[in-house]
Order: sequence, then structure tokens, then C-alpha cells
Amino acid sequence: MPVAPPAEDRTRRGPDRRILAASVLLAAAAGAWVGQRLQEPSRIQATESPSLIDWRTARDIAVTMSRDEALSMADRRKLDAEYRALVARCVPIVSEYTGDHLPDAPERTFAFDRVDWVNANIDAFERMFAPLEGLSLLGDAANRSIAGQMFGTLNQKVLSAEVGLLLGYLARKVLGQYDLTLLGREPLGPGRLYYVEPNIKAAEHTLGLPRDEFRMWLALHETTHAFEFEAHPWLRDHFNTMLERYFGFLREDAVNLRSQGLSGLRLYVDRIRSGSGESGSWLESLMNAEQRALFTQMQATMCIVEGYSNHVMNAVGRELLPNYTMISRRFAQRLQQRSQADRLLAKLTGLDVKMEQYRLGEEFIDRVASERGHSFARRVWDGADYLPTMAEIRQPELWLARIDFMDGRIPVLPSSVNAG
Repeated sequence: MPVAPPAEDRTRRGPDRRILAASVLLAAAAGAWVGQRLQEPSRIQATESPSLIDWRTARDIAVTMSRDEALSMADRRKLDAEYRALVARCVPIVSEYTGDHLPDAPERTFAFDRVDWVNANIDAFERMFAPLEGLSLLGDAANRSIAGQMFGTLNQKVLSAEVGLLLGYLARKVLGQYDLTLLGREPLGPGRLYYVEPNIKAAEHTLGLPRDEFRMWLALHETTHAFEFEAHPWLRDHFNTMLERYFGFLREDAVNLRSQGLSGLRLYVDRIRSGSGESGSWLESLMNAEQRALFTQMQATMCIVEGYSNHVMNAVGRELLPNYTMISRRFAQRLQQRSQADRLLAKLTGLDVKMEQYRLGEEFIDRVASERGHSFARRVWDGADYLPTMAEIRQPELWLARIDFMDGRIPVLPSSVNAG
């Protein structure tokens, strides 16, 4: 999972694959009913419909955008050792503050160039889309028609290009990433830490940052992510379960679009009219009530994952790094200076919503730690029932009251704290 102080540009982290996956699928939906209109009497035998995304094409596009500043084998070995030494230095520091244990994170730390990052993330995207593959957005009649098959191929090309362009763009932004294997066929294993060297060098140069301190700053945040997920295995399982449910919803919508054509798109119109959800995201406005509830639950979980990492990074970093405040301030300025293209991408993918919610997550952890101490704040990792809702993140006193109630200390009405 990619790094972030309060107002930092979070496109330097790995993408929120859930949000990007939804935006890609909805782009497919926009063309689905057109395929229905292209139906004509069957003139050829039925053939296998094109897959949702041609992953080779998506990879080729993203790699073409990312080939510059490739790491040589000698550079890769040298940088692997450097980043592993940084993580090894971070592990006891984070462990002492959090009270958790992480045995082998340095051995799963790698220096990446942009192509490496593309390859790692496109493989993850392909795993995430696997539940939707084989599900054509066109009806059977359209698949049998010449025009329908042509449109299915065109739709695939558009979606493949969209994924490739998004990954190629993000490959030039991301600095560090803690990457978990989710939704795979194999049992969930430990995550890996990636550091995208060309982007880190560019940030150091552009912002005038001290090399050693800046890289330690990055390593603190990503190492804390490893602690969050690996010291508390339930969190990984919990997030994976939410992702599986989420993709189940996407599959249901795709089935409706395939079977109902234009009338299926009217479903989205009705959802927009019924309300856009609490974040105001255009993606959330296309969801039904059950989907929005899951979306909000996932966002709340990510708020705490990111907010807690920022809290730890701030707590130990200010004491450890003489230029910590300067590094954080310059990243805040970087966010304010984003180009119009960056802002447009954030709005189209929903990443702008992430930024606000991650800020809320950090404020939540800081507030609880200030009032009750860090040992109480880290109770968010005691289990899924201890994770705050979005309503509680916005009003930490609600979470504090609920946890006190669970501990049998203060009788509060559950209905007053479970909203959101």
C-alpha cells in the first residue's frame, strides 16, 4: 500500500485497485447497450466472446510509457541492499512503538523501476478481474452477430487501453508500495515492499530533499503497513472478504447489463436519483444501498490503515529525522501544485475521495492517541468489530463510547454509535 503525511500527494502510493476496477467496469457498461443495438440475424456460428480485458495489450501500453530509466542488474542489487537495510532499521523502531513483531520484512523488499511496478500491479489487477472474466457484457444474440462480435472486440480494446494508460500514468507517480496478494487462488501470503527508484530520485531532485532522510521517511510508512497486515492476520482476511463481496456486486451489475441492455442502464439512473452516498463520489452514486454500505466500510478500513501508518511515521519520524518537518511540508506543497491532468485523473478514478478520507483517518488516530494514549488507539487492530465506521472516524467520541461499552465501562445506546 503506497505513503502519506497529512496533505501529501497520494498518487505516489499504489493505486486503489478497487476504485480503478470499478471505473473500468463502468466504462464497459457504457458500451454494453450499444452492442445490443447492433444485434442482427445470426450470420455466423457462435464463437467465444472476447474477454473483458486483453492483459497483454494493457501491459504493452503501460510498459511503453515506463521504459525510461530502467535499472541495470548492478543497480538493482545495490538498491535492493540499500532499501532492505532501511527496512531493517525501521523494523525495531516501529516494533517498539506499536508493540508488534515483524520477523522478515527486509527479505521481501525490492527496488523497482517503472516497468517492474507495472508488471507487479497488472498481475494483481488480472487476479482481481478473474471473477468477471468469461462474463460478456453483450447478450448471447449480440455475441452471435457479426456486428456484436465486432463491438465486443472494440469494447475490449478500449478497456485494455484504459487500464494500460492508468497504470502507465501511475507508474510515473508511485514512490513506495506495500503490496498484498488478494483474491488469488493460492492461500494469502505475506506482502512485499516496493520502492520505485526513478520516481524517488525525481522527487528528491524536484523538491530538494535530503536523500538518506527522505528514503527513511518513505520506509517508515511502508514498513508500518507490513506491521498492520502481518502482525494482525485477521485484517488481511477481512479485507479480502470485502473485496470478494465487492466483485460479486460488480458481477451482478454486469449480468444485469448483459441481460437487460438499455433498461439495465436505467438502473444506474435510478440509483443516482436516490442519492450519491456520503462521500459524493461519482462511483458511489452508481451503487445501490447495499453496495454503498460495503463501499463505505472498505473506505473506513483504508482510512485507518493509512491514518495509523501516518500517525506512526509522525510519532517516530519527528524524533528520528532532523528534516522531518521540512520533508512533510514540501510534500504538502507538491499536492497544491498538482497539474490539471492530475486533478482530472483523481476525479475520474475517485482518488480525490481517498485523499480526504485518509486525512480523516490520521486525525482519528491522533485524536484517540491524544485523549487515551497510543495503547488505546491501537485497539483498532483487536479485530473487525473494533474498526471504526466512517461516522465514528468523523466523530471519534462515538468510537470511544462504543469501545467503552464493549469493555463494560459506560452504558451507551448502540444505535447512537453504529451509524455509517
